[in-house]
Amino acid sequence: MIDPATLDVTLVDGYVDEPAHFGVPPYVSTYPRYTAGALVDAGVPEERITYHTIDALRETPAKWQDVEEADLMVYIGGMTVPGKYVGGTPAEPDEVRRMAWTATGTTLMGGPVRFGVGDQNEGGSDMERKDLDYDFVAKGDVEAAAFDLVASGLEGFGNRMRDVEEVTRWARKGAFVVENHPNHPDYLIAELETGRGCPYRCSFCTEPLYGNPTFRPPETVVSEVEALYERGVRHFRLGRQADILAYGGDGEAPNPDALRDLYGGIREVAPDLGTLHLDNMNPITVVEYPEKSREGIEVIAAHNTPGDTAAFGLESADPVVQEENNLNVTADECFEAVRVVNEAAGWRPGEDPSRAPTHGEETKRLPKLLPGINLLHGLKGETRETYQLNKEFLHRVYDAGLMLRRVNIRQVMAFDGTEMSKTGSQIAKDHKKLFKQYKREVREEIDNPMLKRVAPAGTRLPDVHLEYHQDGKTFGRQLGTYPLLVGMPGELELGRTVDVAVTDHGYRSVSGVPYPLDVNAASMNELTAIPGLGKQRAGNLVVDRPFATIEDAESRAEVDLRDFATVRSPEGAD
Repeated sequence: MIDPATLDVTLVDGYVDEPAHFGVPPYVSTYPRYTAGALVDAGVPEERITYHTIDALRETPAKWQDVEEADLMVYIGGMTVPGKYVGGTPAEPDEVRRMAWTATGTTLMGGPVRFGVGDQNEGGSDMERKDLDYDFVAKGDVEAAAFDLVASGLEGFGNRMRDVEEVTRWARKGAFVVENHPNHPDYLIAELETGRGCPYRCSFCTEPLYGNPTFRPPETVVSEVEALYERGVRHFRLGRQADILAYGGDGEAPNPDALRDLYGGIREVAPDLGTLHLDNMNPITVVEYPEKSREGIEVIAAHNTPGDTAAFGLESADPVVQEENNLNVTADECFEAVRVVNEAAGWRPGEDPSRAPTHGEETKRLPKLLPGINLLHGLKGETRETYQLNKEFLHRVYDAGLMLRRVNIRQVMAFDGTEMSKTGSQIAKDHKKLFKQYKREVREEIDNPMLKRVAPAGTRLPDVHLEYHQDGKTFGRQLGTYPLLVGMPGELELGRTVDVAVTDHGYRSVSGVPYPLDVNAASMNELTAIPGLGKQRAGNLVVDRPFATIEDAESRAEVDLRDFATVRSPEGAD
């Protein structure tokens, strides 16, 4: 019998993206943390567990030695929704297979990859279940498989799902691996699981494959946050659930008291957290349980951090598509849910919540919580009319003065075990050209004006992490759910954070300048970016500086500068 205390284990995080779970950097998913905790619980010492992301293997080839020499190599990954990513690149099937070929020890693969893989991680594709040359594939929970595999002396395991008692232990015991994530500690956000499963059976979705909803008691999630907080994590997202409003209830009806215990407990054990966001909220819950839903949303908005987004799975505004794919919310119902979230949580820090939704006239911050809309194409019954109905819904929301944080437009991925596996990706492929045109129209007609409403010029975005340079500009994002991509003039030092004031808007991103910009030291490009200033007025400021006060600068520029700039000591200025 192999002694677990003698095992060397390497965990490779290939990243995950599921309907109710995200783990592409700067996010770290629950899977590697829980798997590490299960290994420790089975007797493997922490110091014998090595954790790498797929990007770390790409950037440092020497780390492949850990894959090769491990007694047990565990690969965790899988994409069941398509996306585009800035912070990391999910592992491609060929890379996953290469790990199995490289490893000389026992290999285990798990996570949503068990639902299937395609030739590439993209929408409009058919996915097949493959073992990719691994010794073992966890058809249940990979963390349970890892525990049982070690307990059996690496001989095998029975596919099973872990229980609440196990995940409570493993979540705490596995928190240590976050310290080995390349983004730790400053630019890392931990995905938190409140529950799994879904009572609804939409044709394309893999979440029902986890069964009916089950929830972790608030104290177990709070305990996990405490352990991560002790390991330096300051950013959290309650993203691992199909519907945050259903938390702690029967899977459908809201339980505001459970949300109060959850959010209040997190704030108590993580008093200096930087981010507390969520992901999924089912609009049908808001419609069917309006009073409890509003109360729950108000609880969330009282405890979260600004810029939070509740993803609404409308998927299609076409009644035919809704019926043929078992979608649970109509366009009218989704519109009502959008209105309720705007009224209950569409206020900005420092404002009176009863005035929501507000459009940034008073407080220059992002709203506390707004809905985001998911639209999915290639579903059964889709026609050209589907695209028009979706656009009409979005225009209706905008014309009503309501706000959406973002509109997510994707093409379906067809997985075994879902109804879409019978239809496949053919509809998506047939509509590829139409899809591209429609997507461009939504960006122009909805996304740009909506972004101006959500984050008007002068809106302040604290702690924007500077990520990369492109075309003479610096780009960065805040940590959180669907954070805005921000472009700033010049090539600023990467890897640090700055506060930013929004100056202009694209389709899904904004332009900005570091806040507050020092008029006496700012570059010509930074000054020119301020709305209303332009090159001539910016040039006048450069020629006439230093200024003693911001009022002096405003008088010379004939523009209100206080939402963007200040005047520091003129000593040493141009």
